[in-house]
Amino acid sequence: MPRAGKRQEVLAGALTVFARDGYARASIDVIAAAAGVSTRTLYNHFGDKAGLFRAVIQESTTKVAAAQLAIIEAQLTEVTDLEADLVAFGIAWRTPMPDYAEHSALVRQVNAEAGHIPQEAIDAWQEAGPIAVRRALADRLAAFAADGLLRIDDPMRAALHFSLLISGANPSYRGGSMTPDEIKDAITTGVHAFLHGYAG
Repeated sequence: MPRAGKRQEVLAGALTVFARDGYARASIDVIAAAAGVSTRTLYNHFGDKAGLFRAVIQESTTKVAAAQLAIIEAQLTEVTDLEADLVAFGIAWRTPMPDYAEHSALVRQVNAEAGHIPQEAIDAWQEAGPIAVRRALADRLAAFAADGLLRIDDPMRAALHFSLLISGANPSYRGGSMTPDEIKDAITTGVHAFLHGYAG
């Protein structure tokens, strides 16, 4: 592996290219130029484009997941009004994170060309990011159920349902044009639907 600082530069340069061009269209030559290294260096340290992509998406999603886990910890550790607190959490969770705009672009590329991306890279991304975050959310929902606030048989499924019900408040699904009030309304509607199915 390159020294830590250089490795981060390589991954940052590769993230920019993959987020812009997608996996299939991204060129190792372009990535090497963006990262300021030779193509030989990329091949020596990451094996091939698939290995580099896996390292990039795993690194990027780990950072985003850490930010999302911090939101879960901050918003859902102590709940006084379940509905209001879930709405506040949903707003915090779905508010765009400018620091991770390239990661969001990368995820859109992955969704657009999933059939052309090595499955092990998809699996690594899911496990380090979406599944890890869903597991943490499931733990909080299970705790609410233990307190009698929700009726939940399968916390992971409930966490998935919650995520899907508030996904309409993600501005990236609406061209980035939603106002804060529109986001709040969409989150509130999603939380109402969730509680209709899971309220204790």
